Amino acid sequence: MEIKKRAFGTTEDDKDISAYTISNGNGMSVTVSELGAIITEIIVPSKKGAIDVVLGYDKADPYFDNKEFFGATIGRSANRIANAVFEIDGTKVQLPVNENSNNLHSDFVNGFHRKLWTAAPDEARNAVTMSYTSPDGECGFPGNLDMHVTFRLSDDNALFIHYEGVSDKKTLINCTNHTYFNLAGHDSGNIEDHYLKINASKYNPVHADSIPTGEMADVEGTPFDFREFHKVGERINADNEQLHFTKGYDHNYAIDDPGSVAAVVEERTSGVRMEVETDLPGIQFYAGNCIRNDIKGKGGAVYGVRSGLCLETQFFPNSANQEGFKKPIFGAGDRYDTTTVYKFSEI
Repeated sequence: MEIKKRAFGTTEDDKDISAYTISNGNGMSVTVSELGAIITEIIVPSKKGAIDVVLGYDKADPYFDNKEFFGATIGRSANRIANAVFEIDGTKVQLPVNENSNNLHSDFVNGFHRKLWTAAPDEARNAVTMSYTSPDGECGFPGNLDMHVTFRLSDDNALFIHYEGVSDKKTLINCTNHTYFNLAGHDSGNIEDHYLKINASKYNPVHADSIPTGEMADVEGTPFDFREFHKVGERINADNEQLHFTKGYDHNYAIDDPGSVAAVVEERTSGVRMEVETDLPGIQFYAGNCIRNDIKGKGGAVYGVRSGLCLETQFFPNSANQEGFKKPIFGAGDRYDTTTVYKFSEI
């Protein structure tokens, strides 16, 4: 096991950005950038040899225009908030309006994915902790928030992402990781032949603007039923209003048993399998429907629609406003503490 540091570029105000590669003895490595606490690379063993299974860029510069949020740590609030506003103890908190009339992923420019984080390698644990202090009022959120995200790689090819945050005012905290996975290799085309299983019997239908209706709908009898393996592309173009709204899958699932395996992805030509575990109540399955075409990625690879899929662990979208959804509101001094695990193996 080892951790290597390398230059990754500079910020717009000429500060150095480093990337850290964490490796184990089983042929797996994970690279994380100080810019945005972004996962830029995950190398795993496969039938084809060692392959990189995440979309991204070779250097920092393109991540400043990262409209897809490739690999990014999202915060303070992941996903969507209706009308870009919510209340804390009767006081309205106004966020940037950046998708129709709503807020998506906090802010395109000032979100966590554009901030320079401070890295602390820990070779004894084979981990790197990224830290950032979000000031009171950033993107409208109250409180000075001390945020830490630790990326740890185990000997059995599991990537642990541990989020910890404490604010000095009552605030909303709902982070996620927005890595796009392609288990055939980041440069191998679309992910519609990936097999997916999601251990959830209910999901959140959405309005046309992708804000949840508040319903906890049964997946049974719908294209959203992934309780057994289905190819991602098997029903993605079905004549279904929900799929029309979002151009394919982009919905939150209510995990049946948080703390256990929430989802499994298999790519059977490469022989790579990925399990996702989380202690959070929801997981957003996004099939990459809105990736821009002809994006130039790592090693000259060209990305496009559905060239990667995301499994974003989270509190439910718009949960700060929706009755019946667990709210990601934390009091002053209360600790936001959650872990997501992406574990890789060969089929």
